[in-house]
Amino acid sequence: MEVVKLVSSDPSERPDTYRVAYIIHFLLGAGNLLPWNALITAVDYFAYLYPTKHIERVFSVAYMISSVMVLLGMISWGGWSKTTLRLRMNLGFSMFVMSLMVAPVIDWTSSSTKLNERPSGAYGLTVAAVVICGLADGLVGGSLIGSAGKLPKQYMQAVFAGTASSGILISILRIITKASLPQTPKGLKISAHLYFMVATIFLLFCIVFSNLQHKLPVMQQYRQGVHQESTLCTGTKFWAVAGKIKGAAFGIFIIYIVTLSIFPGFIAEDLESKLLRDWYPILLIAVYNLADLMGKSLTAFYVIQSMTRAIWAATSRLLFYPLFVICLHGPKWLKTEVPMVVLTFLLGFSNGYLTSVLMILTPKSVPLPEAEFSAIVMTGFLGFGLVGGSVLGWFWIL
Repeated sequence: MEVVKLVSSDPSERPDTYRVAYIIHFLLGAGNLLPWNALITAVDYFAYLYPTKHIERVFSVAYMISSVMVLLGMISWGGWSKTTLRLRMNLGFSMFVMSLMVAPVIDWTSSSTKLNERPSGAYGLTVAAVVICGLADGLVGGSLIGSAGKLPKQYMQAVFAGTASSGILISILRIITKASLPQTPKGLKISAHLYFMVATIFLLFCIVFSNLQHKLPVMQQYRQGVHQESTLCTGTKFWAVAGKIKGAAFGIFIIYIVTLSIFPGFIAEDLESKLLRDWYPILLIAVYNLADLMGKSLTAFYVIQSMTRAIWAATSRLLFYPLFVICLHGPKWLKTEVPMVVLTFLLGFSNGYLTSVLMILTPKSVPLPEAEFSAIVMTGFLGFGLVGGSVLGWFWIL
């Protein structure tokens, strides 16, 4: 059994008064994934607007490819490190806000009184907004995770727990708005607009948090300590660092290949329930998000210290394919809501826990000068997995 060796040159831990730095990393992590969760959770809204489009699959491919393109740019272009973390975060969150408001603005400016009669080019504008969202995700996610890679492990855990909490926040908000208004075209429009605006307000607060983060004394001390010991190796080649962490990179890649080929497309489009009707995909997405949060939160208390075990556990998630197929095409009692809820919970929990474990262990297993770059490389392979899983979702392999 291989036990990962944490590099001892990591900066010594400094007191985080009232855990403010931890909370800010948590909130920024939530804001990083909030727009994506906003897009995929509003299943009934977008399905009503564009009934002939496979919204979840189109959104997944557009978002993930644009995000990966930014990450590849950060990996291959050393000049990005000359820009400040504060600038990149502000730019990324501003792009998030702009893209999230596109769908409501199209509704407000439409001359038609019928929600599903969209102006010419509305669908293209919506997909373009998703692409901008993906670009912002690559910029914010790559910068935030890379920065956390140089810090003690609790900050990386905070970022990923935050990403999971955004799913819960959006799911709760969507359920409240859907339940509080009548299920008519007008009610659907009002609830969706309220939902997007509340999400946008949270993102505006994230801009404030990103500007506050670098002013915290504890963060300034960490960055001074890291700067004294090392600087980012901009000349380090992608594959050189990837070769050192190839096992972890494969693990994070396979995690998201499996997850994105099943969630959200299959869960949102291919499952039906006579009992829950249009609530079924929304509740399944909420179950997934809750499980993902539980998995990522567990790493605050227990982290597997064996990289080999974590990689094998990630690979074993391939078993979800036959399990979902059996539930979908097997005996009638397996086609009911309970088995699918259990499988969705396990999919989310394993995704959250193993992602957090690999992202915590990897930057600490390389020399400190390569810690930030290794975290960005891991984020890149995570993105490759997202793209691959999204493309697989198009083949409806389940």
